[in-house]
Amino acid sequence: MKLSQLLEFDNIIVQCHNTPDADAIASGMALTKYLKDKGKNVCFVYGGNFEITKSNLKLMISDLGVDIHYVNHQAQLSQLLGIREQELPDLLITVDSQYGEGNIRKFKAKNIAIIDHHQVSSPLPQLSEVRSFLASCSTLIWDMFREAHYDISEDINLSTALYYGLLTDSNNFAEINHPLDMDMRDDLQYSAAEITKFKNSNISQEELRIAGIALLGSEYYKDNHYSIVKADPCDPNILGIIADMLLEVEDVDCCLAYTVHEGGIKISIRSCVKEVKADELARYICAGVGNGGGHTIKAGGSITRSLLEQAEMDYNASTIQQFFRERMQDYFNDNEIIYAADYQVNIDEMETYHNRQVQFGYIKASDIMPVGTKTTIRALQGDIDLTIEEDTYLVIGIKGEIYVTTKNSFEKYHRVVDGEYNYPGDYEPVIRVQNKEHIRSLLPYIKSCIYIGDGDVYAKELNKRTKIFTRAYPDNYTLGRPGDFFVVSKREPTNMFILDRELFCKTYEK
Repeated sequence: MKLSQLLEFDNIIVQCHNTPDADAIASGMALTKYLKDKGKNVCFVYGGNFEITKSNLKLMISDLGVDIHYVNHQAQLSQLLGIREQELPDLLITVDSQYGEGNIRKFKAKNIAIIDHHQVSSPLPQLSEVRSFLASCSTLIWDMFREAHYDISEDINLSTALYYGLLTDSNNFAEINHPLDMDMRDDLQYSAAEITKFKNSNISQEELRIAGIALLGSEYYKDNHYSIVKADPCDPNILGIIADMLLEVEDVDCCLAYTVHEGGIKISIRSCVKEVKADELARYICAGVGNGGGHTIKAGGSITRSLLEQAEMDYNASTIQQFFRERMQDYFNDNEIIYAADYQVNIDEMETYHNRQVQFGYIKASDIMPVGTKTTIRALQGDIDLTIEEDTYLVIGIKGEIYVTTKNSFEKYHRVVDGEYNYPGDYEPVIRVQNKEHIRSLLPYIKSCIYIGDGDVYAKELNKRTKIFTRAYPDNYTLGRPGDFFVVSKREPTNMFILDRELFCKTYEK
């Protein structure tokens, strides 16, 4: 959906979920401003049983000039819009939520639209834009503004609201992993003073009590050195604080903290051991019922109530607690770890495969920036910090992923070819000079090459989740799932790795 499609309507209600958080408030504020600037009659509302009381949110609303109204009856919408009492709004847009969900009061309108970043749990209306891979709805609105060429760079209040929305929904940016979230974080011109003010008003006495009670009730599982803790309803930031404190406890290597809300469950994950990446664990726990992500040490996620109920689970404390116990237990038990430096390969269980001639892309890094330049490459898989050397090469893989290599390694495994290169990814990778605003797209610099590989390989299909620490990366595992492939070089048997099924089938053949 494009923002321009919303301009077909005149009397518009923008609604966020009950008990709004900073992301919901920022998203609604931004969309309301856009529609007002386009001459529309629009009001921003929320419902539910309680008005906003958190001090940081009240400061955000007052300091940034957010015009938001608490409503509980259909007639109030007509009053706010200045239309006849029995007349319905032309359009109702839910932001940071989905119409009909349990966490948003249901009002009537002639047309419904949805802008959200949570998992889809029911059929969407024609007017909808849902990107579940983003950490915040603020990011989604910001990117839609970019697509519509709607400039907010001069609006410090709105930029500050969007920045704070992402900051709070991603636990101080610890749980972002998509480059669009990083782009907004880096590009917004916000008020640092206001952000500091909001952050220093974030924890109430009640939330301090919630954290203390939660920690006292934590469960510890000594076999795998992890803890699970349930907290009363609280902000994601508070949940992150609880998880941080729990990880500092003796013998706790990773932990899961969660809190149950009306429409779903928020989780926060922490890990301090290389065998467990917090973001990977978060995705595992939320699989099928929500979405998770973040970084190797800190991550989080959301579980949608309706998706749990579709899986025939009761939405009560004991069932939810058992769900987390089982997911954590399954994660640690159904899991093989391979340390390539010490692993003895049984090739009798494997078959021989040959390299296909696969087109890749490549860039000689010094063609973009001078040698010695400290840069950050932003690609779909995240940020790569890189100091450019004379022999630094960038290789672009089948899915648009970017690898850093040397000239010798590039020439060993690739062959340069003529012809146009077509980038296969959804996100345009860029390179940025560190601590400066100088940014360039990588696309104009990419040339074509063929991946010739390392000769024949042995491979077998995985039948369980497998983590491998390769000789090249002994502190950072690659995860394989059932259906993916474990691969060993015939030429160098100590060179072993995992490829996902799609990538393996495009790269090798019998």
